[in-house]
Amino acid sequence: MIASRKATKIAVIGAGLGGISAAVSLAAAGYTVEIHEKNERIGGKLNLRTRSGFSFDLGPSILILPHYFENLFLRAGTNMADYLTLEPVRPQWRNFFEDGMVIDLEGTIPALERELSRFPESEVRGFFDYLSYSRMLFEYARETYFDQGLDTWQEMIRGYKLTELRRRTDIPRTMSQGIARFVKEPHWQDILQYFIKYVGSSANHAPAVLNLLLYSQMGFGLYYVKGGMYNLARALARLLDELSVQVHLNSEVRQLQYSGQTVTHLVLADGRKSPADIVVSNMEVIPAYQDLLNEDKAFMKSLEKFEPACSGLVVHLGLDRKYEQLAHHNFFYARDQKKHFNAVFQKKELPDDPTIYLVCPTKSDPGIAPPDHEIIKILPHIPAIKDPPYQPEDYARFKERVLDKLERMGLEKIRQHIVVEDVLVPDDIQKMYYSHRGAIYGVVSSRTKNLGFKAPKKSQKYQNLYFVGGSVNPGPGMPMVVLSGQQVCDRIVREFPG
Repeated sequence: MIASRKATKIAVIGAGLGGISAAVSLAAAGYTVEIHEKNERIGGKLNLRTRSGFSFDLGPSILILPHYFENLFLRAGTNMADYLTLEPVRPQWRNFFEDGMVIDLEGTIPALERELSRFPESEVRGFFDYLSYSRMLFEYARETYFDQGLDTWQEMIRGYKLTELRRRTDIPRTMSQGIARFVKEPHWQDILQYFIKYVGSSANHAPAVLNLLLYSQMGFGLYYVKGGMYNLARALARLLDELSVQVHLNSEVRQLQYSGQTVTHLVLADGRKSPADIVVSNMEVIPAYQDLLNEDKAFMKSLEKFEPACSGLVVHLGLDRKYEQLAHHNFFYARDQKKHFNAVFQKKELPDDPTIYLVCPTKSDPGIAPPDHEIIKILPHIPAIKDPPYQPEDYARFKERVLDKLERMGLEKIRQHIVVEDVLVPDDIQKMYYSHRGAIYGVVSSRTKNLGFKAPKKSQKYQNLYFVGGSVNPGPGMPMVVLSGQQVCDRIVREFPG
């Protein structure tokens, strides 16, 4: 047991949101904390690229569950509103279909009722029954998974009767089956299924409990960070500085040295060794064990159920025109979404007809582009890097299919209006962030493989090694990785109380 928190040196590997959250929480709790980040700026996938007057947010585009971010600032004795401004986005999503149907997912009940009034009364009732179901799932997850920082199904079910668990988790069903209980209209089924985008998985194979995602968004709002999403990282950088957390940029950790079950040193790219009493890895679990600790095949095999979620083709375009039909967040759906999910997640193929997420942040914030110009970010889900991998020409052909689809569905002559283009493929994502096989969303959520659980936050092998980020519980997405950092702090405080 360590006698003094202040004498305890905690090293955080990676300054993604999970690593930053852990560092802020631990420093506020009295520990000495330093971060080693291999890239030139903090934020991890919450990243930024500026070109020719356009400011592209390379990573997350949606902020939900704002109280988890606010709680992080409160731990440091500050108020988030003094560091950044959140602006609600309305409508939350605009949904485009091949048959010409356009549906807005509104964030208030009156506006949502107006949109739903276009459909039979039975569908209106079904949607609101589904929303109640989603809230029930969310409240149970909050009681157990979120608030208590639990890591396994066994921990979650402790103290609950089987009948109550079946009701409050809908464990017999997949996410798609859970939706179909309440909502029959095909367009709305597609919309609700694609809430799975938050965790980069298939609604046909994810557990039904992930239907909590609708209430996560509808119940707490959907927000944009004024001035660009990267302003969240800038605010957190200021907080780290105020807490005297040392942040070493361009400081890559290449190896972890250990003695018995205790990690003792970080070995940096320049050969220097940095001692640590406790290590928190924002590097994903499987790459960390494989590349930093060189674990054997038997141990790595035990992690196979935590296979990577999907990756994406990430295309940022600066345009010299505006498309008035777009909202801030948009979805262009596949004709057959079941086929799309099957192609990406079962066959590991680049889909012929993908569902496309398209962000147009200049709808909320025109100042991030030159006057009378627009930014769009195009993100269809595609498989993580496979063996053998797809080649650059495969991704190039897929990108053209995506642009063809967008032009067909109303973004006329988009190619002619591109003045700046930036493209990331899974190989780029792997190189930039060391994510497992270039996945964007950490570990896949599968009802059969892992019941939607990710890897534990505490190492199964090393007593002073912890993990944060999208590859561990409670999972991917900005609020969840920020929560993971706070949960790891709380666990360290319990296990190394000083």
